[in-house]
Amino acid sequence: MAKMQEKSDISNSYRLSVAPMMDWTDRHCRYFHRLMTRRAMLYTEMVTAPAVLHGPKDRLLDYSAAEHPVALQLGGSDPRELGQAVAIAQDWGYDEINLNVGCPSDRVQSGCFGAVLMERPALVADCVAAMIANSDVPITVKCRIGVDDQDPEQVLPQFLQTVAAAGVTHFIIHARKAWLQGLSPKENREVPPLDYDLVLRMKAAFPELTICINGGVSTLAQAKGLLDQGLDGVMVGRAAYHDPAAVLVGADALWGEQSGFDVFGAVEAMRPYILDHIAQGGKLHQITRHMLGVFAGRAGARGWRRVLSERANKPGAGLEVLDAALAELEHAAAGGLALREAAV
Repeated sequence: MAKMQEKSDISNSYRLSVAPMMDWTDRHCRYFHRLMTRRAMLYTEMVTAPAVLHGPKDRLLDYSAAEHPVALQLGGSDPRELGQAVAIAQDWGYDEINLNVGCPSDRVQSGCFGAVLMERPALVADCVAAMIANSDVPITVKCRIGVDDQDPEQVLPQFLQTVAAAGVTHFIIHARKAWLQGLSPKENREVPPLDYDLVLRMKAAFPELTICINGGVSTLAQAKGLLDQGLDGVMVGRAAYHDPAAVLVGADALWGEQSGFDVFGAVEAMRPYILDHIAQGGKLHQITRHMLGVFAGRAGARGWRRVLSERANKPGAGLEVLDAALAELEHAAAGGLALREAAV
């Protein structure tokens, strides 16, 4: 069993967070993101309650103490199972435990949890009540504004009221409906229109609740604009993964603090972590696959991605591959300087 982690100060950490993303936000990704922001809340990939109860707990729940503040997202619809899963997770010292009521993935619907639970607010209330009874950290809910033919104007306030009555005070609302029939999970992240105004009205209607927004946010400036309109927090998903510099570098200014590393500093700071991972039998690509977008928009970014994509998964790959990828950026920068000098 993992040793109880020492929690960090998580006050207002919800002002900016990185969404739980299946197959993406694993412990290596979170460690890398933490180097760029000390304050933002980082979420795990969703773990189902049955997996926590019956699966390899250390593999599913272990993380580095450096990741704090970090939240565990659980999936499920059985109050008893969710309560037991939360009781088990207490030993890992997460700063928050979140219930997934927003994911439209086929893998989630088939288990009667995720976004389909928007149709069953009373069951969600039972689930969170069981979770709260077994937790010494906040229990939060991530949801959609509705699903399928539901009217979000009616459904969302009723959902918030019902679940809040069970003790939840913190909601992360993806400002899109989820179409469980007819749209793929990818399409559900892009096709349904965003309704930021509805989420803003929910904050006005429920001022006592912590209301955070998710969906379509791609820059730190956009996140700040939403905070300035009165929302308590902003959760960023794919943009934080594909272009972390646009969201995470400088993010700690939202708390009036100095930020962590810039992108070059973050990459350099990954070296000891990579060496330790390889020494324990891990593979380089398990880490560097999460670093492909860190230089997005910079000269040499394509070469950086190419070197890591082609060489990081080869047997014995180590820091020399990282050096070769960084050299692509250096060459591109040198080439750009030479062109500018020639033009003078």
